[in-house]
Amino acid sequence: MKALIVVDLQNDFLPGGSLAVPRGDEIIPLVNKIQDNFDLVVATQDWHPKNHLSFASNHPGKQPFEVINLNGIEQVLWPDHCVQGEKGALFSRNFDDRRVEAIFRKGTDPSIDSYSGFFDNGRKKSTGLGDYLRGRGVRQVYLCGLAAEFCVLYTALDAIELGFETYYLEDATRSLSQEGFKQAKEQIIQRGGHLIRSEEL
Repeated sequence: MKALIVVDLQNDFLPGGSLAVPRGDEIIPLVNKIQDNFDLVVATQDWHPKNHLSFASNHPGKQPFEVINLNGIEQVLWPDHCVQGEKGALFSRNFDDRRVEAIFRKGTDPSIDSYSGFFDNGRKKSTGLGDYLRGRGVRQVYLCGLAAEFCVLYTALDAIELGFETYYLEDATRSLSQEGFKQAKEQIIQRGGHLIRSEEL
């Protein structure tokens, strides 16, 4: 059984959002179109409390995109984004989520960030996504969404580590930087994942 994991198609990551991925909105029609190729579709959602320590605003004197040590983990400080219940945290209204069977929220603990849809960045807590997929008999996972070199990448790397046959849909994601996108794809290949384009489905 194969599953599509749609990563963080939320307003704050789209043009006009507080942490917009350039041209992030371009992938939405494609993500809508490819869902019919899959037995199961799930989604992840960044869901931060206002006091989240990944927000630069919660560190006086710090600016967005500075890097700090947060509880022993290197942490990029982000603009406030995907705050629980606010418009920026909601899925794009252009995203057809009718086939999404389950949503896995991440980044809910104010003390640690969570790029992956499976675990927080310290790998201390699971979202339950891995067990859910296994319980449904999923063997192959396909990743799309935002942003290519952060949440999509880390979700893919954890999927590989958990033993899923993992495919990273190159044309159904967008990156914050081209260099980051290149490095992400290299990491996927090095760890044993696969790069694929939607027309190959």
